[in-house]
Amino acid sequence: MGKDGSGKEQQVTVISEDAPVNTGAASWPDPEGSHEAVRTIQGKLHCWAVADGDRRFDDLYNWVCDPRVLTVAWMRVAGNAGSRTAGVDRATVSWIESRYGVEAFLHGVREQLRSRTFTPAPVRQVMIPKASGKLRALGIPTVTDRVVQAALKLILEPIFEADFQSCSYGFRPNRRAQDAIAEIHHFTSKSYEWVMEADIEACFDNIDHAALMGRLRARIGDKRVLTLIKSFLKAGVLTTTGSMEGTISGTPQGGILSPLLANVALSVLDDHFTGQWQSMMAIEQQRQKRRRHGQANYRLIRYADDFVILVTGTREHAEALRGDVAAVLAPMGLSLSREKTHVVHIDDGFDFLGFNIRRMRKRGSQKRFVYTRPSRKAIASIKERIRTMTYRNTLRHDPGYLFGYLGRVLRGWANYFRHGVSKRAFNAIDSYAWERITHWLRRKHRIGWPELRRRFCLPGTWRLVHDGERFRGAATVTVTRYRYRGYRIPTPWTPSPAV
Repeated sequence: MGKDGSGKEQQVTVISEDAPVNTGAASWPDPEGSHEAVRTIQGKLHCWAVADGDRRFDDLYNWVCDPRVLTVAWMRVAGNAGSRTAGVDRATVSWIESRYGVEAFLHGVREQLRSRTFTPAPVRQVMIPKASGKLRALGIPTVTDRVVQAALKLILEPIFEADFQSCSYGFRPNRRAQDAIAEIHHFTSKSYEWVMEADIEACFDNIDHAALMGRLRARIGDKRVLTLIKSFLKAGVLTTTGSMEGTISGTPQGGILSPLLANVALSVLDDHFTGQWQSMMAIEQQRQKRRRHGQANYRLIRYADDFVILVTGTREHAEALRGDVAAVLAPMGLSLSREKTHVVHIDDGFDFLGFNIRRMRKRGSQKRFVYTRPSRKAIASIKERIRTMTYRNTLRHDPGYLFGYLGRVLRGWANYFRHGVSKRAFNAIDSYAWERITHWLRRKHRIGWPELRRRFCLPGTWRLVHDGERFRGAATVTVTRYRYRGYRIPTPWTPSPAV
């Protein structure tokens, strides 16, 4: 802020490379303009980070406080499915909108940040069941904390995306699980026959704070931002029993910033294996020389805390990588799960991200190909969902509601698996759903098969319909091949090549 000749304060638009733009905005910005402005800011940060791999960003805090950044952060929090979930203060997005109004609320958050009086509240612990039958602890921050975390992520993510390696796919923009599966398919279709399938033991709970902050400091020189991140790490947890617990390690699952921080921590693994690949195995002649000398070639593919290492060599080569991985993870306070870490041959197959990946002989041929299809666990999970939605206690629902809701669930599930060899699985799931639905209809209306066919099927068929609305399940989703996109997947801020 500055003063004009009359002594009144006037706005100063900062246009230097390292400082934020329009930090003294008089009126709160509109959402559409905020999106464009934030995308411009992110693009600049990403380009600067790419251009100079050693650059440390010294003035980011004012950007976190920028009204446009906070506006976009609010929209992301409000548009999230968890907007109806409250933190320890019991405030939800709708409650804040009705009680304070969005603009007044964001003004208050910004003033707390600018005056350095903002203090994160403890997260509210919620226990959710895992597929294994155990419970996973989620930490639910307050809406205020979620907005600040979203603002931090908007500013930090473009910087760290410049450093993240191409072998990681989880919780990153423009990347998805299918990219990881496509890369695995690409390498296992060649000579990478041994797979070390690994899982990190309680990754989000055990990340060492000092080691994480050290990796953050390599890029972030603004102590205010580092202090704010550390305050979130140390905020504590309000447990389900009502007691307060400190957090001496880890990042609570459920926070908006946690996936980015986990990727920063786990990038130590990516950097190690990518460095070895680029220095010793990136060129075909190098890989051939290593094979002639009885050495293995290997490549890491990671999705969040789940990863595989594909190995061309022997089982002993794959087993030997356990110690290498353990040594890399130890400084971050992390260790491998003994139960979920094992070495398998591609002909025996393995499960990863819900897919079963296995090399098999093609029917009617002697050639062998790598197939990806929904795993047994994934199929059992969707069948359990169908059973739950057609239990006796759901008989009060209208058939049209059941057809529509269950159809959306099945098509959503199928959309995830549609890039695998999934058509047979989709048909089997639809057949199972048909049996459950028809049993549900007969029980609800106390009718036999002839009456059910007359009332709830298309004429002359057994295809389910109600009030003109057909039941459309998983088999209506078209199975298509997912093309491997290679190592260079552009980020949302990668400049388009000049035409």
